[in-house]
Amino acid sequence: MIRLLNAYFPARTVFLSISEVCLVALAFVAATIARLGPNDATLVLGYERGAIKILVVSLAFITCMYYFDLYDSSVLSNRREVRARLMSVLGTVCIFLALLYYVYPALELGRGIFLIGFLLVAVALLLWRRLFSAINSHPQFAERALIFGDGPLAAPLLRELESRPELGLRVVGRLLAAGNGTREPNSNGPEPSGNPLKRVASDDLSVAVKFHRVDRIVVAMGDRRGKLPVELLLSLKSRGVLVQDVADVYETITGKVPIESLRLGWLLFSPGFRASRFLLIYKRVAAVLISILGLLLSLPLLPFVALAIRLTSPGAVFYGQKRVGRDGTLFDCYKFRTMRADAEADQGPTWASDDDPRITPVGRFLRMSRLDEIPQLWNVLKGDMNIVGPRPERPEFVDWLTREIPYYYLRHTIRPGITGWAQVRYEYGSSVEAAKEKLRYDLFYIKNLSPGLDFLIFFDTLKTILLGRGAK
Repeated sequence: MIRLLNAYFPARTVFLSISEVCLVALAFVAATIARLGPNDATLVLGYERGAIKILVVSLAFITCMYYFDLYDSSVLSNRREVRARLMSVLGTVCIFLALLYYVYPALELGRGIFLIGFLLVAVALLLWRRLFSAINSHPQFAERALIFGDGPLAAPLLRELESRPELGLRVVGRLLAAGNGTREPNSNGPEPSGNPLKRVASDDLSVAVKFHRVDRIVVAMGDRRGKLPVELLLSLKSRGVLVQDVADVYETITGKVPIESLRLGWLLFSPGFRASRFLLIYKRVAAVLISILGLLLSLPLLPFVALAIRLTSPGAVFYGQKRVGRDGTLFDCYKFRTMRADAEADQGPTWASDDDPRITPVGRFLRMSRLDEIPQLWNVLKGDMNIVGPRPERPEFVDWLTREIPYYYLRHTIRPGITGWAQVRYEYGSSVEAAKEKLRYDLFYIKNLSPGLDFLIFFDTLKTILLGRGAK
């Protein structure tokens, strides 16, 4: 995994994106040479801003490919889906560049160069994706990992590794310490339910490492006291075997903190979970500037949104709702009203659901486009919220979820946000399990708080809005 902007990305995915940027650039360089000849091509690329024009085209391609989820783990291994999305990317890039060239003609490539380059890019990307898929799915090119222990994170980690070949990790065995149950060295996956585990001594760890040619050991023991063979693991580590804690591996590959095995000591001594004075000042200044800019840009839309709400349903245009902020303080969170005025008269506070009858037709559009969130920029100016942070929850739900979910109170250690890591990584939730899953993402954000992570979330939020995801 490679850490960028305080988030983690699979090295293979990063390599894929960089290689595709280079492929697009090389395709258009080749198109320039094919169209103009070597001498004129050198002149265009070196003295007529040809290199900058090709760079713009390459960035347009890579951005569209990212927004079409072509680097998502669920798409990478699906060849048919990759081909379909690549066709969509080609069409979208054409439209985007046509608009860009209309607004700023100085960036336009020659028509002949663009046509040849476009055809070369289509062929090159299709062939390269096919080759990458073959290499990515081949087990011989993966790092060999052994899971040592059967703690609460062992099974989720195994499922994650098996479903994401782009991580470059293949689990070749599972082994448990004596007294905690263990799998045989050649076991590769969870045992069927009801099948008792064979217990062996932890000394068999060295045998399993040698037998499977293990590159990495992931320690996944629930209670380590008196069971962790520290000297043996140190010996293996000194011989080049990477030894990692399961919580760290799980956090790295999923982008969320595992609350199932969370310990207060880990929270206290692990890196992160510390907001410096500079970071707090940055977040406040950035939030104020972005909220002012957002209010100014949205000002022409506000009369039309207000008129649409008033004409389609009786009641106020704006809606204020109590939410829990930093350190548990309550504040009024403002939104454009998207539900009937009497939406909670009968049932009281309830989460929104699919096809919720309380939501008005205009309100559904406002939620899908996120226009209903514009008034929250006023909350940001007041200091109740930030642009990026955990989404604020209603006090009625907070009291309930705090009792049901351990460490739920930790999400209130920073100001809530209009958007957040959980919002761009997870769908809208309306249950305790969904709230627990979002808490995992929120804790990852709090632990890795940084300007870079804020930028990544803001960039992903635009993707979420454009694709209409996560709204109810």
